[in-house]
Amino acid sequence: MYPEYLRYLVTLTAVLDPFLAIPFFVAVTAGQGVAAQRRLADVVTLTVFVVLAGSVFLGEGVLRLMGASLEAFQVGGGLVLLLMALAMLNAKAGEMRQTHAEAEELRTGEVSGVVPLAVPLLAGPGAIGTSIIAGEAGGMTHKLALVGCILLVCAILWAILRMAHAVGDRISTTGLNIATRLLGLLLAAIAIATMAEGLKRLFPGLAS
Repeated sequence: MYPEYLRYLVTLTAVLDPFLAIPFFVAVTAGQGVAAQRRLADVVTLTVFVVLAGSVFLGEGVLRLMGASLEAFQVGGGLVLLLMALAMLNAKAGEMRQTHAEAEELRTGEVSGVVPLAVPLLAGPGAIGTSIIAGEAGGMTHKLALVGCILLVCAILWAILRMAHAVGDRISTTGLNIATRLLGLLLAAIAIATMAEGLKRLFPGLAS
């Protein structure tokens, strides 16, 4: 079971990509005091945690309501992850995370920063889909273990957002892009594996 949680931990870290959020966070908090920056980092991290933990526990009900099977959701979720990974390989957020309209709202200060920073830039379709798929694999103990993984990833996210201005000053845009591309490459491999697993369950003949 431990490899499964490690895989979820790695996948969630790659999907959230805290390094990609740094320039957006710096742009939103430019001109604000340290206290305001830290407060926004706290709220964004808490929002991400609540959304993803809720996805783990409510995912089964959502799938039933949609009338979708877990196997079909794996294929669809894997496709979403692959599209996100391709954008990350180009060092871009991609419209799967943030549309042009949302980016413009963020640039002009028309939104608070929690939206679209927390949702959908960080806790977007990819992270939510990954959490739903992972949560379907076991009972309450399994789900609590996943929440523990989410908590760990959110702790990393919180630390990075708290240091976003310092990191942004010391690491060049090229350095941040390299980190994003590496996570994108890892996410692409995970996305293809997720799609392959779903396809094998939908079409057992493919496994032979």
